[in-house]
Amino acid sequence: MSTATSNPSNNGAPAAGAGGSAPGSSPTFSPLYQQIKALITQSLQSGEWKPGELIPSEVELANRFKVSQGTVRKAIDELAAENLVVRRQGKGTFVATHHEARAQFRFLRLMPDAGEPHYADNRILEVKRLRAPAEVARLLDIKSGDSVIYIKRVQAFDHAPTIVEELWLPGSIFKGLTAERLVEYKGPMYGLFETEFGTRMIRATEKIRAVSADESTAELLNIAQNTPLLGVERVSYTYGDRPVEVRRGLYLTDRHHYLNELS
Repeated sequence: MSTATSNPSNNGAPAAGAGGSAPGSSPTFSPLYQQIKALITQSLQSGEWKPGELIPSEVELANRFKVSQGTVRKAIDELAAENLVVRRQGKGTFVATHHEARAQFRFLRLMPDAGEPHYADNRILEVKRLRAPAEVARLLDIKSGDSVIYIKRVQAFDHAPTIVEELWLPGSIFKGLTAERLVEYKGPMYGLFETEFGTRMIRATEKIRAVSADESTAELLNIAQNTPLLGVERVSYTYGDRPVEVRRGLYLTDRHHYLNELS
């Protein structure tokens, strides 16, 4: 994620250069479109334009930042490639939202071997506030022992339990998140985080490994103990590359596969 290279209080005008430099080193400069991208990202992060809303046109942004329309277009092209905004032909550019169907499968790469991808049914097993274990705290960039929200759930496809997940969320951000709220909310979980807690997942990193089902996981997935599973650890980030979720899932892949597109 780019960081702003200008003073946002300077009437939105981009700065000449990016960042400072160490004594004795040469100053570094970012291209103008990168500076405009950083300023637009600041507006997204501050909530000037909410998820799902239309942002100003390229002409309006060019006038605002006193740059060419082509510079703005290049900045928006990169933001669209990073899934921060969505271009809609004949309508304009909108702030991306987790409520869009296209976004809901972006962070779930488990696909059915047959048929089209579809939404899972969720069964919430546990939601509680606890002190962050050391490893979770490290991944969330908080102090060990800080408050986190812990969630455990089972996701089923066509009534077949397929995923057992544990999530840890910073307690300072997700105050008021309860099992009741998760159960009554019918949309995607990331949509809830976006709408009610002002936290949008921008990107994620994952570690994947082969594991075997222990006794409790086997019972939840209705499988034999030691059945092969896919273990996925995800850390999700919001604006400013701030980690806001640790998610550890165990995936049953007898009727699904993990799909990733490499480019």
